[in-house]
Amino acid sequence: MADLFGIFSVAASGMEAQSRRIRHVSENIANADTPGYRRKTIDFHATLDRATGLSRVSVGPVELHRGDLPKIYDPDHALADEAGYYEGSSVDRMIETADAREAGRSYEANLRMFDQARQMSQSLLDLLRR
Repeated sequence: MADLFGIFSVAASGMEAQSRRIRHVSENIANADTPGYRRKTIDFHATLDRATGLSRVSVGPVELHRGDLPKIYDPDHALADEAGYYEGSSVDRMIETADAREAGRSYEANLRMFDQARQMSQSLLDLLRR
């Protein structure tokens, strides 16, 4: 039964990590047209829980895109320099869409694992009550 509780913990850590990833993807998409906006990403790390022997997902700090921002020519824009350019956003909607789909699928997989462990623990409790 203790192993099942460990599975709950592993699945919950995976769901939390993917929900944070989805939040950052949503922020990126919402700011895709914001001049000077840098794309946010997070890293995941597997950490071993010595008590259960199971790996958990830990989330690293938020990182901002470090590359050059694209130059957009629009002489009428309020932020345009004397040459008519301003810095755009580093967000690529196609990449963000792919990241959102991957994060959603991973979240669902962790949710299914959580549900399977719940069903197994319920079946075990039903057997013990007999």
